[in-house]
Amino acid sequence: MEVNLITKEDLQEFKAELLADIKNLFNIKISEQKLWLRSSEVKELLKISTGTLQNLRVSGSLSYTRVGGTLYYSYKDIEKMLNSKG
Repeated sequence: MEVNLITKEDLQEFKAELLADIKNLFNIKISEQKLWLRSSEVKELLKISTGTLQNLRVSGSLSYTRVGGTLYYSYKDIEKMLNSKG
């Protein structure tokens, strides 16, 4: 019967590798995230109605940019708004 000993250094190395892998996963997810979202995407993301989205715009809680007839919202602005409410 073979006995394998795990040392404290082994665990620390495993921890470092695991944390690096987790950070890589988050970086991939962030890079895949769109920078600008349309109204329909924001409503789906936040699970809100058209009226609620309009109220966020009118109150200045969520900034937007109009290009032609389409409203775009910065993903970073949405994150800031959510973090400020929490």
